[in-house]
Amino acid sequence: MALKCGIVGLPNVGKSTLFNALTSAKALAANYPFATKEPNIGMITVPDPRLDELSKLVNPQKILPTTIEIVDIAGLIKGASQGEGLGNQFLANIREVDAIVHVVRCFDDTNVVHVDGSVDPVRDKEIIDTELLLKDLETVEKRLDKQKKQAKSGQKEDVKKVEIIEQIKTHLETGKTARTFEVEDEALEIFNSMMLLTAKPILYVCNVDEDSVHEGNAYTNAFKEAVKEEKAEVILISAGIEADIAELDTKEERQEFLEDMGLQEPGVNRVIRSCYKLLNLITYFTAGEKEVRAWTIEVGTKAPQAAGVIHTDFEKGFIRAEVIKYDDYVSLGSEQAVKEAGKMNVEGKEYTVIDGDVMHFRFNV
Repeated sequence: MALKCGIVGLPNVGKSTLFNALTSAKALAANYPFATKEPNIGMITVPDPRLDELSKLVNPQKILPTTIEIVDIAGLIKGASQGEGLGNQFLANIREVDAIVHVVRCFDDTNVVHVDGSVDPVRDKEIIDTELLLKDLETVEKRLDKQKKQAKSGQKEDVKKVEIIEQIKTHLETGKTARTFEVEDEALEIFNSMMLLTAKPILYVCNVDEDSVHEGNAYTNAFKEAVKEEKAEVILISAGIEADIAELDTKEERQEFLEDMGLQEPGVNRVIRSCYKLLNLITYFTAGEKEVRAWTIEVGTKAPQAAGVIHTDFEKGFIRAEVIKYDDYVSLGSEQAVKEAGKMNVEGKEYTVIDGDVMHFRFNV
């Protein structure tokens, strides 16, 4: 899949540290603004215990998880919409991603400078929101001018488009993001075509100190209150802890470290799963002696297109899909047992794949 999440935030909030923990990459994480100038891009493995359970039953030669792409984007500052700092570059990079992971700093540390001199995650969020809104307003106003010229012809469709763009402009001018604009069916095409920055789905990550990773702190409480109307997910993690976990070599060492910290799993696992959901993605599986593999598709994908993710020939020559529900596979213990119990379904071209389906495709090219 080409879909990707972008990590954004002010300078020095922990974006690159989080990126390194997510990807086990080594992006420069430094205590000064704009340590990241060019976007760092990495592939991250999507943790899925279902893959492990299927592998235990099948005992394949290979186990292949699915992945998504993550981008660490340069820190933004006030005035970015007018090109301040690395503003133009930042905004161009964020336009290229499909969803946003917004990291805010929720910890005190005199050794880590804050670009605005004090820790205030609500203020930090508002700075970025304002810059993105200003850029979106610029985009909308340019589109409105163009559409008004076309509407002079009197075409009913062009006049309607002007009305729609004016509604979007009014909404943004109130300080509300484009993602909170209620898009009617007739407005969907023109709304999507503007690729507004604040229309992208968002996940908030509060970067906290070790002591606050379980219950949060005054900073995270204030931040959650500030974003409650957005209905966006807020995740608490300590980027420092995640960096330490990423440095450990074995699964056993990582598990022991987590237990010592009172954690069930690395925080990055929650971030990754939330990114996956944010991108509107689900997983189906193929299971055989050679490999058990997870495949990524978008919600609502039909069986032939799901087959095409494996190989284009599978989609071109699609005949049918043999589908086993994950729970049936695990409870009955094998593909053969599922067949004997009459739990394998044969589906055609109109079948919509469901998250967790274990599939085998029949095709002829």
